[in-house]
Amino acid sequence: MTSPTAAVLLINLGSPDAPTRQALRPYLSEFLSDPRVVDLPRWKWLPILHGIVLNTRPQRSAHAYQQIWQEDGAPLITISARQTVALRHALAARGQHIAVEYAMRYGRPGIGDALQRLATANIDKLLVIPMYPQYSDATTASVFDGVAQALTKRRGIPELRFVRDWHRHPAYINALTASIRRHFLAHGQAEKLLFSYHGVPERYVREGDPYRQQCEATTAAVAQALNLPAERYQLVYQSRFGKETWLQPYADETIRALAEACCDSVSVICPGFTADCLETLEEMAMTNRDLFLQHGGKHYDYIPALNDDPAHIALLADLVAQHTRDWVR
Repeated sequence: MTSPTAAVLLINLGSPDAPTRQALRPYLSEFLSDPRVVDLPRWKWLPILHGIVLNTRPQRSAHAYQQIWQEDGAPLITISARQTVALRHALAARGQHIAVEYAMRYGRPGIGDALQRLATANIDKLLVIPMYPQYSDATTASVFDGVAQALTKRRGIPELRFVRDWHRHPAYINALTASIRRHFLAHGQAEKLLFSYHGVPERYVREGDPYRQQCEATTAAVAQALNLPAERYQLVYQSRFGKETWLQPYADETIRALAEACCDSVSVICPGFTADCLETLEEMAMTNRDLFLQHGGKHYDYIPALNDDPAHIALLADLVAQHTRDWVR
């Protein structure tokens, strides 16, 4: 069989090498130094980052990672590896002879290492899929930056294409809908279904980031597919950081308010996360569950991310076919 000349590179956010303070410090330093993530002036932000944040946050983050760490490592990394293998098989079954690799924007495996492996395999056409269904400058655009930075050190760069988003792709909406229906069949339908997305500073949206609009469009499409009345679901934003106002309503405040208002049962899904990670497994499945129960709630369920669900892999294969149809005959 002829070796492939085209490849797909799946890129997600990343995880530290270990759930320890020592491993968290360099990981957080790389992550929080990215101007796409924190866009404050460098003269203002870097002294805060290195003088305060990196001396306090690594210990807290290490404790959180310890709650979800598995024998084979960080869930995000192991799930990404499974997604990569599954996509290779799915593309091969469709007769598409395309290499598939994965990388992390921060930490390891790095983008540069993945590009080196592909260059060694003589890949001359590369489709990059940032693993974020909804576009944001803080995530998707940062992946573009990371790939460009890695390629500045290379000669003979491949033909490049990027998938910008797929927030209303029919296969994505169908996969989310099917996952929620399966969960309802197995556990019953909660009084309230929360669609929780990672937050960004509200200022980013005012300055032109389409993220909120795309989160709202995804939520509306899934709710319509499920025939959910407006009072049975709500969109919220999680994982805010710092003192700046972020997109609202905030997930933790909403969950506490629902419990205090005598809402007995809540289910939460995080459609913006293509693989379970710290923000879904520790924050949403553990910490906010405890918050709900402590304030009077009775039943709280977290609906897993799509991960390597066959419908999710089929969606990724559809995206590959859509963006490479003139590459592969």
